[in-house]
Amino acid sequence: MASGVTVEENVLTIFNEMKVRKAQANEEERRKRKKAVLFCLSDDKKKIVMEEGNEILQGDEGDPYLKFVKMLPPDDCRYALYDATYETKETKKEDLVFIFWAPESAPLKSKMIYASSKDAIKKKFTGIKHEWQVNGLDDIKDRKTLAEKLGGSSVVTLEGKPLND
Repeated sequence: MASGVTVEENVLTIFNEMKVRKAQANEEERRKRKKAVLFCLSDDKKKIVMEEGNEILQGDEGDPYLKFVKMLPPDDCRYALYDATYETKETKKEDLVFIFWAPESAPLKSKMIYASSKDAIKKKFTGIKHEWQVNGLDDIKDRKTLAEKLGGSSVVTLEGKPLND
């Protein structure tokens, strides 16, 4: 079921900037690239927009995964793009993950409109290999859960941190 919600143009711009990794980017450009972004519904519930102030840049200090988990609102839904950096036993990889955050404690109306609007944003995000619906902090607080989505047991690190800590 479609909700009639549209996706604001800058959401697509952000997605394309995150998707295209410039091989010749210098360190300064690389540090300014977005690592994670939250998207929400506009106040009038008609558009999907970037949530102001809720982004993590590649060059930010600290563990980006833990920061990302802390950005998620405990009692409302969001869409997110997370640029995961991980290693398998064979190689290093980066993949964009589309996350639909719908915590149990979110109001039913919010869960319904976010669920029915998910296709609108997903259709714009062409080429996403990984999608993850998360229903609470227990599902997301352990980086091993995301690692399983990315490559199962072959993943050995996520954001430079070993999975066995």
